[in-house]
Amino acid sequence: MNKVTFKPGTMLNPLPVVMVSCGSMEAPNIVTIAWTGIINSEPPITYVSIRKSRYSHELITQSGEFVINLTTEKLAETTDFCGVRSGRELNKFQERGLTPIPSDHIGAPMIQESPVNLECRVMEVKSFPSHDMFIAEILAVHADESLLSDTGKLRLDKAGLLCYNHGEYYGIHQRPLGRFGYSIMKPKTKKKLEGQKRSAMRSKKGKTGGR
Repeated sequence: MNKVTFKPGTMLNPLPVVMVSCGSMEAPNIVTIAWTGIINSEPPITYVSIRKSRYSHELITQSGEFVINLTTEKLAETTDFCGVRSGRELNKFQERGLTPIPSDHIGAPMIQESPVNLECRVMEVKSFPSHDMFIAEILAVHADESLLSDTGKLRLDKAGLLCYNHGEYYGIHQRPLGRFGYSIMKPKTKKKLEGQKRSAMRSKKGKTGGR
């Protein structure tokens, strides 16, 4: 397969797109971020990279706190709006009909309409030419009860999550291709998991009367 060479660039796609809330309950703000991810598991540590000129950069620098709010297909237009309009000019919560709700550990609000919210406290800031990377510990995770299965499993596949791919927003519709480690899974284990899946589907079908 032939390759086409491009100049160096930020061509790592797709990316998670999130709405980062910051500020306070009295003066909340939201910025849309695609440059985010996980950098440690114990303790759970994440990051967001924000342009130095952004209003949210100023707010997070002052408070050392923010919330990562996962976003969905239903919130796609709102997600875009929060990335192109400045909080210096308007209240994005009010403008887009979003609901700020108190966090448990920090002063920055969560977004009620987001399916999952991660409370974060800044540990360190790495400065780069265009962006600053706010490295933060995840203090708490909140999720909508509607996303929990009967066994208490978080079903993010039911949330209609959004991603960002080369300048465009995409919904995540694809069926799962396999679970972590499935490439080396023993046939006995794979058979057991398939049986559990069929059993769960029969149980669900029974509860809905076959509809």
